[in-house]
Amino acid sequence: MARINDVGGMQGFGAVDIADDAEPFRADWEARVVGLFNALRAQGVFNTDEFRDAIESMPPAEYLATSYYERWFRAICVLLERKGVIGPGELDD
Repeated sequence: MARINDVGGMQGFGAVDIADDAEPFRADWEARVVGLFNALRAQGVFNTDEFRDAIESMPPAEYLATSYYERWFRAICVLLERKGVIGPGELDD
C-alpha cells in the first residue's frame, strides 16, 4: 500500500520547485529541529528508519499541509511520545 509520500506517477501536485536556496534553512527553528533530530538519534532515542516511518505514517492531509521541517518536528514529537520520553498529549499545548 502506497503512503502519501509515495507520489510517483501521480498527477496534480504542480511543478517541482528546483530553485536552489542560498541558505539551508528558511528560519532558525528549522535548524534547531535538525539539531534535535541529530541529538536524539545519537542518544539512541530512535533510529533513522523509525523517524522515516513516523513521517510517512502522517495522515495524508496533514502531510500535504506541512512543510519539510514541520514534518520532521511532528515525527520527533510522535517518537518521543511513543518511546515514553514525554507523556501522551504533553506537547499539545
